[in-house]
Amino acid sequence: MVELLWEGPEDGPVLVLAHGAGAPMDSDWMDRVCALLAEPARGVRTARFEFAYMAARREGSRKPPPRADRLLDEYRAVVGQVTDAVGRPVAIGGKSMGGRVASMIADDLHRAGLVSALVCLGYPFHPPGKPERLRTDHLAHLETPTLICQGTRDPFGTVDEVPGYELSPSIRVQWIDDGEHELKPRPRVSGRTHAQNLAEAADAVASFLRD
Repeated sequence: MVELLWEGPEDGPVLVLAHGAGAPMDSDWMDRVCALLAEPARGVRTARFEFAYMAARREGSRKPPPRADRLLDEYRAVVGQVTDAVGRPVAIGGKSMGGRVASMIADDLHRAGLVSALVCLGYPFHPPGKPERLRTDHLAHLETPTLICQGTRDPFGTVDEVPGYELSPSIRVQWIDDGEHELKPRPRVSGRTHAQNLAEAADAVASFLRD
């Protein structure tokens, strides 16, 4: 059993969220996004967790992130823990690497009736500066209803790059104007704020999960 950080109304749609490669489940970014999702107008209940390598850092062990495919069983176990707790299918996803890992197990769990949808917050389509190293093969055939919230300037996949990728019809990409990987814009360029972009992403996620 892993520690779960719950937030939001108990009767809302449940979204299991994993962190990105370098920040914990209670990072400022994750705190802000989950607080926005929990607001009454959105009503999403989130269950955050940490992979073992990140949880170990709290005890002083500074292990680097494993390869994404080595985290699949950990995520599967968390889905089982959460569905046992809530008694119904849940959505899964995460920030960056966490969303990528979720995307790699989504279809199996969707077919099993455990997962209803997938939400990726800043999907790492490729490493920054290495657009030839795509992480999209499985996305071409994904069956699970999927929402990807992506900043238009995200160095892991920009608005100029992603439309050229072969993505399944089950995937919807919500572009967040002028956002980078944290969805942070350039206020002097676009006139937008980070708070606006995060709220726009939270609106998109809540609407997607309720639909």
